[in-house]
Amino acid sequence: MTWTELVMGAAAEHDGDPTMTDVRTGEVLARSVFARRVARVAGGLRARGLRYGELVLIDLPVGIELAVAVHSVVWAGGVAALHLRGPARMMIAQRLHGPVRGDVEHVFTMEPSPGAQPFTDLEGERTVDFGPLCGPALVLYSGRTLRLEELTGHLREIDEELLLEEWDTVLAAVSDEPDPFKGLWVVDIAMTAGSSVVIAQDPSVLGCRILIAEHAVSVTIASPDLARKLSADPDLHVLDERAIVRSLGL
Repeated sequence: MTWTELVMGAAAEHDGDPTMTDVRTGEVLARSVFARRVARVAGGLRARGLRYGELVLIDLPVGIELAVAVHSVVWAGGVAALHLRGPARMMIAQRLHGPVRGDVEHVFTMEPSPGAQPFTDLEGERTVDFGPLCGPALVLYSGRTLRLEELTGHLREIDEELLLEEWDTVLAAVSDEPDPFKGLWVVDIAMTAGSSVVIAQDPSVLGCRILIAEHAVSVTIASPDLARKLSADPDLHVLDERAIVRSLGL
C-alpha cells in the first residue's frame, strides 16, 4: 500500500464513521465520503490534463479541504506543492487574493473567487481507482520533496509507535508554520489507525480544553507551547507535534 492507499484503505474499512471534524468550517466528513471525494476529484484533475509528476500548487489552511485536495492530487499522479513556487498549470486555494501567475491555467477555489473555478467542479463521474505506487508526492515549504515510498514507510512506523485504536479521538492542535503539513500528517495518522480526528486551527489552551471535553478527545497532538501547557493536566494524553514528524527529519 502507498501513502494515500493507507489512508483510503482505512477509510474503506470504517464505512460511514464521521471521523474528520473541521472546527474552522464545522464540516464533519465520514471516511467513506472522503475516499469517494478523493477518487472523484482525482478523476476531475486527470480530465483537465494533469500529468504524472506534475506540480499542483496548494494554498489551503489545515483542515478537511487540505486533506481532500492533497490526497486527490497525489492519487491522480500529481505532486502537491505547499511552497507555491515553481512552474505549475494548476492551483487549488481557499480564495484568490490577487492576480494569478501567468503559467497557472486552472485555479480551483473553496470560496467563490472571480477568475477561478469552484473546487467542487472537479467532482464529476470520472474516478481514479488506482494511484501511483512510487515517485514524488509532496513538496514542503522548505522545497524538500517527499516521495510516496518515504511517506508510506513513515506513516506505517508512526502508526505502530502510537498504537491508536478505533475508539480513540485525536485532537490536531498543531502549528501551520511554515506550512500545514503537520496538520495533514495528524489526519493521515488518525485515519490509518481508524481513529476519529478533530482538526483545530491555532486553538488556545482554553479552546483545546473545550474541544477535548466536547469531542471526548483521548489523544491531543499539539504545538510545543500548547503541549507543554496542556501536559500540566495529568488527566490529558498530550503529544508534542515534533514527535510525529521527527522520523521525517522535520
